Amino acid sequence: MARVVKERWLGQRMVDIHISSPSVNAVLPVRLLLPEGWSKGARRTWPVLYLLHGGADDYTSWTRMTNIAATTENMDAIIVMPEAGRAGNYSDWYNHGRRGAPAWETFHTYELRRLLEIGYRAGSRRAVAGLSMGAYGAMKYAARHPGMFRFAGSYSGIMSTRLPGIPELIMNAQAAEGQDPKALWGDPIRNHRVWKANDPAYLARNLRGMKLYISSGTTSRLGELDPPGAPWSPAHLSEPISAYTAKDLVAKLRRYGVKPMVHLYKDGTHSWPYWKREFDRSFPMILSALGLEEDARDEDDSPPLGLWTHPFG
Repeated sequence: MARVVKERWLGQRMVDIHISSPSVNAVLPVRLLLPEGWSKGARRTWPVLYLLHGGADDYTSWTRMTNIAATTENMDAIIVMPEAGRAGNYSDWYNHGRRGAPAWETFHTYELRRLLEIGYRAGSRRAVAGLSMGAYGAMKYAARHPGMFRFAGSYSGIMSTRLPGIPELIMNAQAAEGQDPKALWGDPIRNHRVWKANDPAYLARNLRGMKLYISSGTTSRLGELDPPGAPWSPAHLSEPISAYTAKDLVAKLRRYGVKPMVHLYKDGTHSWPYWKREFDRSFPMILSALGLEEDARDEDDSPPLGLWTHPFG
């Protein structure tokens, strides 16, 4: 059974909890930002915003790269930033049919969720958002668990995993992290049912009734938010690929009568300044989904989610 084995307080609001997870077979850190008035003994519960990190990064990315603590200072919600592995892909791995660890989806949607509800006063109103690999995770979790989340936000993620060329890219990314490329979901043809079960576009009908925000750059060119003289990185090629898959998901959503908020922008790199901007644009939707419109500050009073470019994601 999953259990919290350690707490480390980093300030009045910020605490890292360490969870012994049978599903991943590891002790995993999760960073929390807690609202004013929170206590384990409180009679009330709080809505929850999950923020998922990108590939080749970790659970500290949102607080390391942004001012998320200041942005959510007056937000009456629990902010949850879980570890997800450098290439975990927010999935329960197929492992050539053996299944078992790592089962990241089970960790996030069952073990972590239940521990937060039991011990940290987390309520049933939930939103989830993420960047790059975490953007995929946010949309997939929302699609695979209808009713669990009221909002899902994707900033530069793969939204359709079975389009031509995408399976090869996913498996190459796994191999680049030293992983068996077929351990994640198996062979794209032989194990097509596993691939379908992890494809947000295939599960698009399950996203009905949710607030959705989908964004990506459509080219790999430097844009207005890149610092002068910033070097170009091969990671920026992820942007047109993300847009390619986002268009497929959006088309399927509209077929089911779902009208997501979509922002596909021409120039902009696969980097934090753009993810910050897209989070800011989607933040009012998050507040609305969690029933916290009254917590939204006037624009002049809202601290910017200040950050700088970062190679991860």
